[in-house]
Amino acid sequence: AYTYGKNKNLDIKNGLIMMVSVLIFTVVGSYVSSLVPSATMGSFSVFMTFLLGIKFIIRPVMTTKEAMEGVSAKKRAIQSVVCGVLIGFICGFIGAGGGGMMMLLILTSVLGYELKTAVGTSVFIMTFTALTGAVSHFAIGGIPDITVWLLCIVFTLIWARIAAIFANKATPETLNRATGVILVILGIVVMLFSYLG
Repeated sequence: AYTYGKNKNLDIKNGLIMMVSVLIFTVVGSYVSSLVPSATMGSFSVFMTFLLGIKFIIRPVMTTKEAMEGVSAKKRAIQSVVCGVLIGFICGFIGAGGGGMMMLLILTSVLGYELKTAVGTSVFIMTFTALTGAVSHFAIGGIPDITVWLLCIVFTLIWARIAAIFANKATPETLNRATGVILVILGIVVMLFSYLG
């Protein structure tokens, strides 16, 4: 994710700063989530998925690498800490999936990352955040069904690889629209399942 321009080292530093903030507040968010009803957490995650999808369809992220390099190092460091705290709390509170979506929104809208760089950055950080959040939730609420857990891991790895191949070949505008449509559909489907259930 961090392979652009002369500010590469600063961006790696800011990415690490954000990751540390995210990891710390993932644990905090996990603890707070144990005090809140599950329905509230689920509703927030679904709502954010739907809104993020609409955002990508209506207002695609068309930032360039050159524009990213124009932001001062100090400003990006401060933004990284603040955004890391917010994302970490959300990751711990509603789970890695919801936090990943929020991270994508913040990286593109607040920090001004181009979409492909934002996706790579969020996936890299979510690798560590998801582990921290999972361990915290397991410690607080217990380990899930092992069979389902392993099946989710296997199919996630397979389809993430397939999706990455298509995403790297797509133009930014197509990628924005596809991301938006998928998130909107996902939000609607989950809302319907919640309503029917």
